[in-house]
Amino acid sequence: MNKIVVYPGTFDPITLGHVDMVMRAAKLFERVIVAVSDDPGEKTTFLTLDQRVTLAKESFKSMSTVDVVGFSGLLVDFAKKQRANLVLRGVRAVSDFDFEMQLASMNRAMLPSLETIFLTPSADYAYVSSSLVREIAKHQGDISSFVAPHVKMTMEKKFKA
Repeated sequence: MNKIVVYPGTFDPITLGHVDMVMRAAKLFERVIVAVSDDPGEKTTFLTLDQRVTLAKESFKSMSTVDVVGFSGLLVDFAKKQRANLVLRGVRAVSDFDFEMQLASMNRAMLPSLETIFLTPSADYAYVSSSLVREIAKHQGDISSFVAPHVKMTMEKKFKA
């Protein structure tokens, strides 16, 4: 059986919660593809796609079973191209689950062979989100508990620019 899972998101920026999710997924699947979306939907991204891909690649450089790929377009098309039949999504709260169920159902309607698997975050990261990290960094707060050092440095430089 194909055990390739796609973990999509904007990763703006990638947090320790995202890293934890990928590390846990790497124990369950043969290959994890961190799919960095170029299309943020209704929100705008703070970091460019290239910056987000670079930060994610740096985060997983020691993990041979993890690939980081930027993509645009529909997730179902990307998953098909990658020969993945699973999507990994993190769910922190009931409100996340409602939205994620809707996405999973829509993806399954477009590509019936694509299943979505939900993981809850580790307790250490259950409250961490990229938007909260951006907000703290914007006000020069300490984000070192929420992101890797290379991400912290990039965020600090970007807010000083």
